[in-house]
Amino acid sequence: RNLQKLSLFGDISILQQHGSISNTYLGKVDPDGKKIKQIQQLFEEILGNSRQLKWLSCGFMLQIVTPTSLSSLSNPIANTMEHLSLLDNHIPGNTTLITAVELERFVNLRSLALDFCDFTAEMARVLADSNHVPLHRLSLLVHSVSIMHKSLDSMPEDENWKALTRNSANLRVYIMAFDVKSDDMLRILKPSIPLERIHFDSYITCVSGAVVDLISRQYDKFLTHFILMNDVIDMSGFPDLSDNRNEDPLVLLAWRCTRLSLLAVHGYTVWAHNLIAIARLRGSDLKVLEVTEESIDFDQGELADQDVDPVHNLIEQVSLGLGRPWHAVMDIELLSVFTEPTRHFYREMQSFSEGI
Repeated sequence: RNLQKLSLFGDISILQQHGSISNTYLGKVDPDGKKIKQIQQLFEEILGNSRQLKWLSCGFMLQIVTPTSLSSLSNPIANTMEHLSLLDNHIPGNTTLITAVELERFVNLRSLALDFCDFTAEMARVLADSNHVPLHRLSLLVHSVSIMHKSLDSMPEDENWKALTRNSANLRVYIMAFDVKSDDMLRILKPSIPLERIHFDSYITCVSGAVVDLISRQYDKFLTHFILMNDVIDMSGFPDLSDNRNEDPLVLLAWRCTRLSLLAVHGYTVWAHNLIAIARLRGSDLKVLEVTEESIDFDQGELADQDVDPVHNLIEQVSLGLGRPWHAVMDIELLSVFTEPTRHFYREMQSFSEGI
């Protein structure tokens, strides 16, 4: 009854060690489904007995949250809830955990985190209504599996985002996109999203220079965090965003996005001269610049100069640009953003939502 904050995170990477998460695997663990039903019931009892709950966060808990779970919350509690995150949805077969109609009860939400395919135009309209307090933080997970099993047809259009930001002038958005095709990202990234943080993580589908270019043009007033992670198995060649372009998209991002404070890159080619340019453009305002050693490449001119050690010169020039000692990240596991993607998103979403 006195519980004010309930935060649950299911570390699905443990289950993935057994192979893909599937109903077959869950069937072996809980053959008649009794365990999961009991846990669902206990979870609903906690919600039903709550009298002071302000923060409810449930991520990747594998079927514990159901489409009827939130109906266990009384109206007074739903009306005063300040944070809600329901992230369970990139597993095939899971249905939407909250509807726009259900969201109407949560008039006091300051922060919300959902699977992107569940965040519909209708939901944006509910949150934009004048009887809803301004929303400050919105975290959205875009997953290729979710797009495959659901669709992007119901997502907010630009006019929905405009209406939402009229009611919520201080709204900031955090998006993590996992293995999402560039064509889908170009559809998702509406101009009026107040996008503050974006994180691309992929094993199969790489981000295109066109997507990075769009982000730097549309979100130059908001963007503070930009993360590019590409965990490709083939280490022989990383994708080059500046391929066949006059200007490197990451350099343009650093030039246009004057609030950029964190840039982390692994698994994409970053040319040494472009890295120096990024450091000079953003200077000491770029609090975190993390690039793995294997992502950095040198052009032939830099390598041909016998009098200058290209690696030493890079370290020196980037350090001068940033106004502090800098070096490349030698081991990917030392990257601050290196972790299992859902775990990283959940952790970042929590701190992002608390930072109102």
